[in-house]
Amino acid sequence: MANVKEVTDATFRKEVLDSTVPVLVDFWAPWCGPCRMVSPLVEELAGDFAGKVNFVKLNTDDNPATATSYGIRSIPTLMIFKAGQPVGQVIGFRPKTELKKHIESVVS
Repeated sequence: MANVKEVTDATFRKEVLDSTVPVLVDFWAPWCGPCRMVSPLVEELAGDFAGKVNFVKLNTDDNPATATSYGIRSIPTLMIFKAGQPVGQVIGFRPKTELKKHIESVVS
């Protein structure tokens, strides 16, 4: 994933909470079918919003502390952070057009 960076419990603060631009976090797991479906859409959206929004992925199996702290109970969950605070969330698979509209409404 060229446009989407992997983050961990250890790097979440630096990459997401301390970011000066909005960040979309894709909470996912390798065994999750819908996560594999949303992944290419996240990659495309990362290209569409390059320079405006950062895109990262957090494997919830390998990084349970961060997922638990944000109440992630269902994956995929896409959560948008702005100035270190969650400002938007989409749970489950959604078409790219719907995801794009949601990102635009939250970060503009």
